[in-house]
Amino acid sequence: MPSAGAPKFRRRKADRPDEIIAAALEVFVEKGFSAARLEDIAARAGVSKGAVYLYFATKEEIFRAVVEQGFAPNLQTIRNLAEGVPLPPLLRDLTVTISQPLATTKIGGIIKVVIGESRNFPELARAWHDTLVAPALAAMTSAIAAAQARGEIRPGDPRQFAISLISPLLVGVLWKETFVPVGAAALDIRALAKQHVELWLAGVAQPETA
Repeated sequence: MPSAGAPKFRRRKADRPDEIIAAALEVFVEKGFSAARLEDIAARAGVSKGAVYLYFATKEEIFRAVVEQGFAPNLQTIRNLAEGVPLPPLLRDLTVTISQPLATTKIGGIIKVVIGESRNFPELARAWHDTLVAPALAAMTSAIAAAQARGEIRPGDPRQFAISLISPLLVGVLWKETFVPVGAAALDIRALAKQHVELWLAGVAQPETA
């Protein structure tokens, strides 16, 4: 087993994609997508540029892998919403699951990169939409529609309800990534998410069960 100070290239090859993805996350957040170079990612991962090409053909492919690795576990949790369990406890659990990495890791910086560079690099927005946004929104919309059918929440457009549920998290991430670094007051994303889900549940509950 290599020592703690052993070069990364001596580690098992199976570890390298994860190391490259972790390095890419840091580089994308620090430099943005357009300014990030494969050389920067390789150097941060402790591998050669050629080694990066063994696993990823393009910078866009690395970005998609960052999105998938960072959010795929949460996507499965969201999909579980559609399995018929009462909506309130599931949403409370989901709030913790999603807000924790947004508050404690650099994943939120990727959201800022997508928004800031999507006009010049529409493939970034496409990767984000296809990998996370579309399936997550579909699962949440389905769960809300099922809850409406069970009489748990008010009638209304379930997709619009879903968008209203997740929107404050996006605002919180943008505040954290854009304004806090230039001196704005810090924002506790976990507390924001927890408070909002309770307000949302109270707002959409049927009057007789509110």
